[in-house]
Amino acid sequence: MNRWGIPEWLEKEVKERDKFCVYCGIKMVEKMPLRGPRKNVATWEHIINDATIISRENIALCCVSCNSSKGTKDLSDWLKSNYCKKRGISRDTVSEVIKNALKNSVRIIGY
Repeated sequence: MNRWGIPEWLEKEVKERDKFCVYCGIKMVEKMPLRGPRKNVATWEHIINDATIISRENIALCCVSCNSSKGTKDLSDWLKSNYCKKRGISRDTVSEVIKNALKNSVRIIGY
């Protein structure tokens, strides 16, 4: 288990699935390069901001920039932010795991 409580089998599965940021789509690296931008470094993300939900549907990898911008914001609200607008990030451009989380959160809320 890693320091975020993600079991090794899930960590491996997510790393294989999320080679590109699930939000902006940039190619990510696992470790910060000696010289170069930090923004491409992969970070662990709870799609729905609840650290108790540790599942393949809620754990993803995203770049430092997107993770920092999203923080603890609700996913739907964050997708309407200036950060997302400036970078062309929307419900249509995010990865499949994010699209599924958006569909499922709509069902949970009752829309």
